[in-house]
Amino acid sequence: MDPRPQAGAPRLAVAIPTVGRPAILAETLCELDGQLRLPDEVLICPTSPADLPCALTSRAPLRIIALPEGTTPGASLQRNVMLDATTSDIIVFLDDDFFPARAYLAAVEAAFTGNPGLVAATGTVLADGATGPGLTAAAARARLALDQAANAPAGGDAPVAGTYGCNMAFRVTTVRQHGLRFDENLPLYSWQEDNDFSRRLSRHGRILRLAGARGVHLGHKGGKTSGVRFGYSQVANFAYLVRKGSVPAGVAVRHILRNLAANIAHAPSPEPWVDRRGRLRGNLLALADLLHGRCDPRRILSL
Repeated sequence: MDPRPQAGAPRLAVAIPTVGRPAILAETLCELDGQLRLPDEVLICPTSPADLPCALTSRAPLRIIALPEGTTPGASLQRNVMLDATTSDIIVFLDDDFFPARAYLAAVEAAFTGNPGLVAATGTVLADGATGPGLTAAAARARLALDQAANAPAGGDAPVAGTYGCNMAFRVTTVRQHGLRFDENLPLYSWQEDNDFSRRLSRHGRILRLAGARGVHLGHKGGKTSGVRFGYSQVANFAYLVRKGSVPAGVAVRHILRNLAANIAHAPSPEPWVDRRGRLRGNLLALADLLHGRCDPRRILSL
C-alpha cells in the first residue's frame, strides 16, 4: 500500500498535545513513520522547548509542525490550538504515549470517507497502561506485533456515546460549522474534556468505535496532574458537565461514586503508581465545595 495520500483523498492531520515527555513522544513519532497511510500533517503543541525531542521538524517522511512553544499546560487549551491550526479535513488526536497500529490512519480515513454522517470516531485499544503501572515502549510494540501476527478478525464498528481522549478523530468541517471547542474551563489534565466534546458533537452525526483502528495506550505516568488536583477533578468536572448539560446526571453520579469507592478502598495500601490518598483528599474537597455551592473545576489551579 502506498503510504502517500491518494488523489482526491481527504487531508488528515495527527494532533498531539504534550508536556514533559520528549522521549516517549519520540517513540510515538516512530510509530507514525510506519503508517500505511501517512498523515498530511503532524501538529504538536508543547508547553516549552523541553517538551520536544531533538531535530523534530527534520524527521522524514512526516511533515511535523511544532506550534508556538509556551502554550499554557492544559489538554483542552492545547487541543484547541491545534484545532485552530489544522488545514485538514479530519483531525486525529493522539496522546503522546499512544502507539497506533500500522493500519490505524488508513482505517480512520476509510471510515470517514465511507460514512458521510460520521462526525467522530475512536479506536480499539488493545492494551491500556492507564489502568495499571503503565506499559513500556517495548511491551506496547510486542502487543501490536501479536495483534498483527494473529490477523484477528477486526469485527464490526460499533456506535458509542463518546470518544476516548488517547485516540479520537473528528470531522473538522462539522466541528467548525457548529463552533465547537474543547472546554477550557476544564484546566490542566482536563478530565472528561474528550467526553464533553464528543457528546456535544454527537448532536450533529454519528460516533463509532472503529474495529480496524487499533493501538496501545502506554499510560505513561510522567507529566501528570497531582493526586489532589486529579481527585478534585474527578468530582468537580462531572458536576460541571451535568450543569452544562453535556453529560447525564446518572452517568456522572456513577463515575463519581466509582472513583470515590476506589480511592477509599486503596488509600490504606495504595498502588505505587497512583496517589490514592491525594485523590481521596481531592474528592472530599470537591464534595465539600459541591455541598456549599462553590464547586468549580478551575479551583485546581490554586490547590
